[in-house]
Amino acid sequence: MKKQFAVIGLGRFGGSICKSLVSEGMDVLAIDQDEDKVNEFAPIVTEAVIADSTDEKALRSLGVRNFDHVIVAIGDNILASILTTLILEEMNVKHITVKAQNDYHEKVLSRLGADEIVHPERDIGIRIAHNVVSKNVLDYLELSEEYSIVELAAGHTINGETIVDLDLRARYGCNILAIKRGEDIHVSPRPTEIIKDGDVLIVIGADDDINRLENHWIDAT
Repeated sequence: MKKQFAVIGLGRFGGSICKSLVSEGMDVLAIDQDEDKVNEFAPIVTEAVIADSTDEKALRSLGVRNFDHVIVAIGDNILASILTTLILEEMNVKHITVKAQNDYHEKVLSRLGADEIVHPERDIGIRIAHNVVSKNVLDYLELSEEYSIVELAAGHTINGETIVDLDLRARYGCNILAIKRGEDIHVSPRPTEIIKDGDVLIVIGADDDINRLENHWIDAT
């Protein structure tokens, strides 16, 4: 059975979520006060509706409380975001994800009972910063305040070495989750797997350990 999602706010963030969910075959109700945005997404999602999410009656009439997951992707209007989250919480929506504008906004949302809070702009900024600082870091994903996953380009300096030779776990406290080689991804590679020039290593570890590994990578290339 397909999960039902409601996305409130059809800016860049909300719009991209709608498209991603639809591509995964999910049912999506898109909600926004802007008629042009609703018309834009009407042909894409299951249903698109013009509504004020701070109006409890409007949300109830749309049956939002019956959805598996509601994502509040409202842009710069923090008050509307907070009021919408409060209404959804009082309606006992199963799972609420909210986009936060800043740390204070996050604290309020957390106290209101949001199940998940995201900072898309901040997270994108962190990823860009890592990509700019290290030419070897191709992508970056923050898992928590302490742990992350990075994609590291395997240069010619480790061409021909095996995972055992690199010994990242003992030397840096990091683990190789997978190796991307062209269009192929080798998950949980064998210790005897030979690294080739052009490979991309997907590595997980504590941020401090990853930083040490990145610095070594830069010095070695």
